[in-house]
Amino acid sequence: MRRSKLEVVTPRRRVLVEEVESVVAPGTEGYFGVLTRHAPFLTTLKPGCIYYRKAGAKDKTDCLAVSGGFIEVGPDKIIVLADTAEHSTEIDIERALRAKERAEERLRKRPPGLDVARAEQALAKSFARLKAAGVENKTGTGTTN
Repeated sequence: MRRSKLEVVTPRRRVLVEEVESVVAPGTEGYFGVLTRHAPFLTTLKPGCIYYRKAGAKDKTDCLAVSGGFIEVGPDKIIVLADTAEHSTEIDIERALRAKERAEERLRKRPPGLDVARAEQALAKSFARLKAAGVENKTGTGTTN
């Protein structure tokens, strides 16, 4: 199978450089898939998981939690410029659960001066982190993806 180079970077670090066979990413209009030799495009990302299959990995898909950013797709290279990106092994599950609970509480109570968009973004980011860590079904969380 043909391969593409996937590179994920944030303002702080290079998170991933990998030869991949496919990528599925959380675009602002919904998840989309990319295979090698895809038509070039550039789009924005929302909080969610970027799923990728490493070259040669038959049925194993890995994922990264991202909090938004941009993705540029070329025929043989996919570049993700993410606000934040984390491997599942880097995620502090307890911290993500607390962030989810705080965001849900703020949205439920709607205190005066609440920045609703920011609270919804925080909730979406916590869902993405929990999903990447593989615990969203064990905690009863849904996803916004």
